[in-house]
Amino acid sequence: MKKLLLSFLIVSAGLLAFAQEDENNPNQYTNSADNLLIQDSKLLIGGYGEVHYNQPLSGDTYNNGKLDVHRVVMLLGYNFNEKTQFITEIEYEHVKEVYVEQAFLQYKLNNAINFRGGLMLVPMGIINEYHEPTTFNGVERPLVDNTITPTTWREIGFGITGTILPASLKYQAYVMNGFNGYDGSAKLSGAKGMRSGRQKGAESYMSAPNFAGKIEYFGIRGLNLGVSTYLGKTQSTLYNGIDKDDDAAVAMADSSVVGISMLGLDARYSVKGLQLCGQLYYASLSNTDEYNAFTAKDGSMNDVGSAMIGYYAEAAYNVFRTVDTELQLTPFVRYEFLNTHSSVENNIAKNTSYKKTAITTGLTLALTKGAVVKTDIQFVKNAATDTYAKTFSAGIGVMF
Repeated sequence: MKKLLLSFLIVSAGLLAFAQEDENNPNQYTNSADNLLIQDSKLLIGGYGEVHYNQPLSGDTYNNGKLDVHRVVMLLGYNFNEKTQFITEIEYEHVKEVYVEQAFLQYKLNNAINFRGGLMLVPMGIINEYHEPTTFNGVERPLVDNTITPTTWREIGFGITGTILPASLKYQAYVMNGFNGYDGSAKLSGAKGMRSGRQKGAESYMSAPNFAGKIEYFGIRGLNLGVSTYLGKTQSTLYNGIDKDDDAAVAMADSSVVGISMLGLDARYSVKGLQLCGQLYYASLSNTDEYNAFTAKDGSMNDVGSAMIGYYAEAAYNVFRTVDTELQLTPFVRYEFLNTHSSVENNIAKNTSYKKTAITTGLTLALTKGAVVKTDIQFVKNAATDTYAKTFSAGIGVMF
């Protein structure tokens, strides 16, 4: 972990030195909700969507491809006055599933302080906040953003956010409900990491509050550096209604939760058609011995690790940069590493199949601002095998 942090800091320092001659500029990275929040009209409308084709490749077997309207999302907002705004995001996934992805009220005291409450994105890393298909390369989102920070990760809470322009800093700090760790069965596992614990604002419950925060620096043109953290415990329905003096019941409830200390580092840099980005997640989990034993099912021990780690680095270049056209053609390559069993407690052994590497390379063709066509091929291998699983993907994406 120390070596990874050192490597990340060295790369960030290199980007700083490389970009030092450029002038300062405001943060150029925005998502759909950000775009609505800066509009002046009373009624605000936006949206994004993507349609995907995924084809497994094998020299030995035939495999059907999968075609999917992965998501269509509509954003609606309303400016009550110059200080009070409401933003909501309604998502249709796979045609048949409907979710509320965001629904928050914001009161703007000034540029540096905004009070926000409701269903909000957890500010961890890059993709969880900037997950619209026109904001990242590749048809599918990175693997690390599926398991450790389970995009799209949103929960109910309140807090403050703002931009401190003299320091070129943007910050967010929220108190939120946590992952559902236990509601009669275990929701966390080594295979899926934190993903199944998302409550998504759907009749969520809270047995202990959690904290999520992020600081971003954007003081050098084209460069954005972020540090994020998530601290707290998973939630458990076993706390509901028990007597505080009932030591046995409290001890049982305590065995059904996992402590979480998560750190995220991310960097994005673009100059003259070159685009570089990377992020690192490290999650330290406590009480996993007790949790795995308590949530054992049919004599089979649960296998949540005591530490999870994931990172990726990506490079891309717009080959049409010097051509007088609105089109942008961007080949890219991304390397990922993910391990939900980076470390484990005594009651389980490391599962090497949870240690994965992935290489994704492809093309992003931006037809105009807000409309892209994507294609890529991805190679994924876990430490338990010597072969890579290969998948060809293509898709279209829009954001407005």
